[in-house]
Amino acid sequence: MAITPIKELVQAAKTEIRSLDQAEAEHMAAQGDALLVDIRDPRELKREGRIEGAFHAPRGMLEFWIAPDSPYHKPELATGKTLILFCASAWRSALSVKALQDMGVENIAEMEGGFSTWKKRGAPVVLD
Repeated sequence: MAITPIKELVQAAKTEIRSLDQAEAEHMAAQGDALLVDIRDPRELKREGRIEGAFHAPRGMLEFWIAPDSPYHKPELATGKTLILFCASAWRSALSVKALQDMGVENIAEMEGGFSTWKKRGAPVVLD
């Protein structure tokens, strides 16, 4: 059995999820209608910076942090706001949104282009 190429998995996920352009994601977060959720590895945040106000939920813990019955549940993710996931280039976030949709999460989307596009367009970045 051949392994499905990652690009195919990402493309398939993107046909089933909501993707927001960066301006819309930024606007929704600024209005208080959404929470930006950074799923990058902690080393990426340290190296590349982060978006002010974004909640950091590493990809490996995402399902555990969002599930109300998990001992690792994070109340910050149990919100009526739309959760807008992003990673470096919108591959992990696409797969993550699909996984969370499969869990039953409804108010969820990904930010097109991810953090790399955010940074390239000159949007604010915080370096710790």
